[in-house]
Amino acid sequence: MKKLNFYKLATRISAFITFGALFSIVFYIILRGIPYFKLSMLSFNYTSENVSMMPSIITTLIIVALSILISTPIGVFTAIYLVEYAKKDSKIVDIIRLATETLAGIPSIVYGLFGMILFVTTLNFRYSILSGVLTVSIMILPLVIRSTEEALKSVNDSIRQASFALGAGKLRTIFKIVLPVAIPGILSGVVLATGRIVGETAGLIYTLGTASKIPNSIFSSSRTLALHMYILSSEGLHVGEAYATGMVLLIMILFINFISNKIANKFKEAKI
Repeated sequence: MKKLNFYKLATRISAFITFGALFSIVFYIILRGIPYFKLSMLSFNYTSENVSMMPSIITTLIIVALSILISTPIGVFTAIYLVEYAKKDSKIVDIIRLATETLAGIPSIVYGLFGMILFVTTLNFRYSILSGVLTVSIMILPLVIRSTEEALKSVNDSIRQASFALGAGKLRTIFKIVLPVAIPGILSGVVLATGRIVGETAGLIYTLGTASKIPNSIFSSSRTLALHMYILSSEGLHVGEAYATGMVLLIMILFINFISNKIANKFKEAKI
């Protein structure tokens, strides 16, 4: 009984510390950012007097949308192969898993240097949306693969066997039965990947560039909100505006998480 009480107390203290740290960071940034936030910061034109964040907001949404659009299908189909088709003792599976784990552990600045050498210089995409998107897509691929793989593994084999018993083929079972059940888990990985894209700086500063305008094509240079905040704070002239940018960035991440949870809950309700 004493052991149980100790573990219960330790769990509650750990949860309190975790949520306390989270709320402390959020409230600190909001309190520091609110006094410097002005509606003029949502202007479409960036000037040295008005360091508008609207071009960065638009660029962030473009980078997130394109990166998820590229990496999600590749990650999901890779995970389907690993779980549903590949043999457990296959060397190809071991190679893919090793590559995935290696990619997940590489620092983002290395991705940035790789993207600069390959996309910016060798392929001559220059500092652009395209270079940034391709670099970030490679960066988040391990997250999508691992989360999809775990979501597929969590689906009970009896569901697959029931589908086969009713005459459904392998492909039909995967796409009509297994994937719909696994979608909440897959969405969790996509949310994590989105959070990494939104907060990324090192991987994008070498590929996307730091232009402060709204991009007019995929070959235009621009900056995300995280990059915008980093540049403002490093210059030392608009530190208050950097806090205001951080506040908007937090709100954006919370909104994305809220929408993703709503979608996941809808799929859970449909499954039930």
